[in-house]
Amino acid sequence: MIQYEMNTQDPNETFQYAERLAELLQPGDVICLEGDLGAGKTTFTKGLAKGLDIKKTVNSPTFTIIKEYRGRLPLYHMDVYRVADSYEDLGFDEYFEGEGVTVVEWAHLIEEQLPEELLTISLYHEGPEKRKMVFVPKGKRYEQLCKEIFINDHISD
Repeated sequence: MIQYEMNTQDPNETFQYAERLAELLQPGDVICLEGDLGAGKTTFTKGLAKGLDIKKTVNSPTFTIIKEYRGRLPLYHMDVYRVADSYEDLGFDEYFEGEGVTVVEWAHLIEEQLPEELLTISLYHEGPEKRKMVFVPKGKRYEQLCKEIFINDHISD
């Protein structure tokens, strides 16, 4: 499986990488965020939101599961950490196939409901402020997206 890695020195840099990634996103894109608690999943989502021209403050949808934001593209922000049954029908497919970008935190908990093609980004602690981000594309759209990000140096390490 192909994967790409980058390191950030602080939360602001993580935010900025996500903001630049948002410039490349299209309707129907699905990004799954995994990794350590407190490693920056919500910070990453806030950067995506800024890059999508969303003005509203983004915070974790921990107790509501899904929050929607309007910008250049709609952003559907899901936190499925508290979804008890991975087969529970919460209409996720409507978001995955919608006109916006879907971000799913703790996506492995609903793995059976995820689309076949998506981009998984895992964030890990590398120090008090430093983070490692690992991008794993599934499908041609996301492989191309990663190539644009890494090979064309749109986002550089």
